[in-house]
Amino acid sequence: MTRILDILIALACLVIFCPVFILLAIRIKLDTKGYVFYKQKRIGRFGKEFFLYKFRSMRTDADKESLLTFSDADTRITNSGAFMRKYKLDELPQLINVLMGQMSMVGPRPEVKKYTDLYNAEQQAVLNVRPGITDVASITYYNENSLLEQQDNPEEYYINHIMPDKIRLNMVYINNPSVYNYFRIILLTIKAVCK
Repeated sequence: MTRILDILIALACLVIFCPVFILLAIRIKLDTKGYVFYKQKRIGRFGKEFFLYKFRSMRTDADKESLLTFSDADTRITNSGAFMRKYKLDELPQLINVLMGQMSMVGPRPEVKKYTDLYNAEQQAVLNVRPGITDVASITYYNENSLLEQQDNPEEYYINHIMPDKIRLNMVYINNPSVYNYFRIILLTIKAVCK
């Protein structure tokens, strides 16, 4: 049932947001040199790697410095990127990942291998479902960058505090799957983005 909903919603969103895709692509090209889209290997269902797509919101060499963004004022973020990140518009290309069956509209946000390698046996359970564009953890930690920039060691804080809590929150959703929870999380995400 969820897979059918994923396909229908992703197709509808691609049609509705087609003009937005075009405008964002133009803005990115006018803003900086480089590709419009950014792809990064993430870990999906059953630990399988896949390329996650986003609109490029940072300099083309940004990954060489760090895999995490620790601040909204990160100098790697472009002008168009700051706008897209504020409203999560950089995530829109993941609708393609949803249609390809690599992601769901709702599910644990996919991490890079560096972080999934740190999961204990219990935490590995989040890899038994398709990762999602949004989840309860993303809503709870909507301003994650603001929290990280206050830390002396942002990555250590992410690994030891934020990541385990995100997994805990995601396990609640995984253990209570329902169409109601699926749509509730989508609506809560829209509400958070529109604030």
